[in-house]
Amino acid sequence: MAFADISDFIKTHGIRISMHPDQFTLINSLNIGIFQRSRKELLYHAQVLDLMNPDTSAKIQIHIGGVYGNKTESVRRFAQRLVMLDDSVRKRLVIENDDLLYTLRDCLAISEQTHIPILLDTFHHQINSSGESLKEALKLVTPTWKTEDGLPMLDYSSHLEDGSKRQHAESIDVNHFRKFLKDSKPFDFDVMLEIKDKEKSALEAVELASGDNRLVKAASK
Repeated sequence: MAFADISDFIKTHGIRISMHPDQFTLINSLNIGIFQRSRKELLYHAQVLDLMNPDTSAKIQIHIGGVYGNKTESVRRFAQRLVMLDDSVRKRLVIENDDLLYTLRDCLAISEQTHIPILLDTFHHQINSSGESLKEALKLVTPTWKTEDGLPMLDYSSHLEDGSKRQHAESIDVNHFRKFLKDSKPFDFDVMLEIKDKEKSALEAVELASGDNRLVKAASK
């Protein structure tokens, strides 16, 4: 009954949902036991989503995983393991570029083999890319999303001033977000904020985007 209530709320208010299993979900692990546990973890996330009965635009995002001394073999193993996942997982799976090992270009190569959509992480792309601008990156990832996948999704965040290279900002950087909105036109997408103060920055982001014709306001009924 709880999931049915959540489902009604989501549909009434036009909310898109997604899941992001933790960093220990590694389907390309050399350790078959880790893969089997990761497979079960992904199935759990898919079952939770299915209980809320959303369409296939509700996604499960994962990273490619480790390199294990051989990126080519690790990519091959990732693609091979995909066919071992449950259908309920595969129809929702999207891959995300990371800030250390797998660039957008790496993800594109995998997407071409597997037809899995790419969820662009803009901060990771800023740190670890092949030199593509934000607009170029969006041009590359958008075609990986099919109609049934819904609008492309992306993760947005910015660097914490005086923090380590990979550290996310505690709250939204107003000027950085305004530039992001400007630089990302004319591409349309759903934004997930990876910012520490969560709803506070989310509300500010909506206000900053209020003059952007891509902004769709959720139903309030």
